[in-house]
Amino acid sequence: MSDMTTIARPYAKAAFDFAVEKGELAQWAEMLTFTAEVATNDTIQDVLDSGYAAEKLTEIFISVCGEQLNEFGQNLIKVMAENGRLKALPDVCDEFLFLKNEHEKTIDAEVTSAVTLDDSQLAAISAKLEERLERKVKLNCSVDETLIAGVVIRAGDLVIDNSVRGKLNRLSDTLQS
Repeated sequence: MSDMTTIARPYAKAAFDFAVEKGELAQWAEMLTFTAEVATNDTIQDVLDSGYAAEKLTEIFISVCGEQLNEFGQNLIKVMAENGRLKALPDVCDEFLFLKNEHEKTIDAEVTSAVTLDDSQLAAISAKLEERLERKVKLNCSVDETLIAGVVIRAGDLVIDNSVRGKLNRLSDTLQS
């Protein structure tokens, strides 16, 4: 666990609890995703490293974010700037999205296939994963022709490698041992 994750967790939990109380989980997820992207920008990284006072950092950050932040989002930025924690925003976002997914019982699954999958194949994968994980599954699909054939599915800690490349690698390991 990184130091930033430890720093980010209380901010994420506070934002999550507030968002649940106000019924604004989706809006907060968007705000935090946006601020995390801003915080990883090279120019903003330079500003954060420059040693400006918290008030100036808050002003700069909020002006860059513009209308993407509501007043409560601006308050979060102000508090994080006062505590010198704006660099932790990407980790705050990650922790918040984790809490949101746990609350909504959803999980993102990365599906990498050798060829583009059709709707019926995606529906079958989604149905099997939902049954196995007991959660709603959101599929993020990509194509990697080096798999030769088959799919690799990653959902949280679960990895299912049903690709020809994976099978060849396992066969090679077995033969070498």
